Amino acid sequence: MNDENGPGIPKIRASVCMATYKGAAFVREQIASILAELGPDDELVVVDDASPDETAAIVEGIDDPRIRLVRSPVNRGYVRSFEEAIRLSRGEYVFLSDQDDVWIPGRLELMLAALSGSLVVASNFDMLGGGSRPWIPRLKSADSRRHLANLFAILIGYRAYYGCGMAFRREAARYFTPIPAYVRESHDLWLAICGNVAGSITHLDESTIYRRIHESNQTPAGLRSLPKIVAARVMLVRLMVEALRRTRRRV
Repeated sequence: MNDENGPGIPKIRASVCMATYKGAAFVREQIASILAELGPDDELVVVDDASPDETAAIVEGIDDPRIRLVRSPVNRGYVRSFEEAIRLSRGEYVFLSDQDDVWIPGRLELMLAALSGSLVVASNFDMLGGGSRPWIPRLKSADSRRHLANLFAILIGYRAYYGCGMAFRREAARYFTPIPAYVRESHDLWLAICGNVAGSITHLDESTIYRRIHESNQTPAGLRSLPKIVAARVMLVRLMVEALRRTRRRV
């Protein structure tokens, strides 16, 4: 992850990191909603994960100097694409963004205000076009300091931490990256674990994005088999141990 803007390069305030893959249908609308929030000293870093459709060409065709597009020569999965975007980012504050949602106006400033006092911020979301949300309860600001309870809720699948609604300060990269090699999904839960183990995460009561659910979503959906559920819980325990190790190493 870049910690320097480099000589002669203006300081970047916020970096939005997006991983794209077969997102041609919705990525233009999402980028428009992001650019409307960004200031002149912000950037949008897009890593396209070897999309076989026109996703990268659509991004490349948007005429805005704040966009940085990187085309991956091979498909590595969305976790590694996000990690690459974060590594290339230069901002003091790092926002994660999916390719098919829509930002709610005011999102950037609301989350920047929260990051003035916390390493990580996590917000809620509403469904694009209305409709019911997933069954997991909304995040509550009152739970921001209940770190052990939050970790337990992550373990049992009861905390609505979604990467598309999260951001972190540059300093949090020392805990978050590199993302452990065994993480193939749930990078957002890893970020939430890092924030809670470090004792520095803020929940926002407000929704800051409209999520779009469709048949081509890259994140897992639906019911899972028991072996997959057990494997996911084992991974979460490993991540909590790893976050504790990194936190102690940095003290």
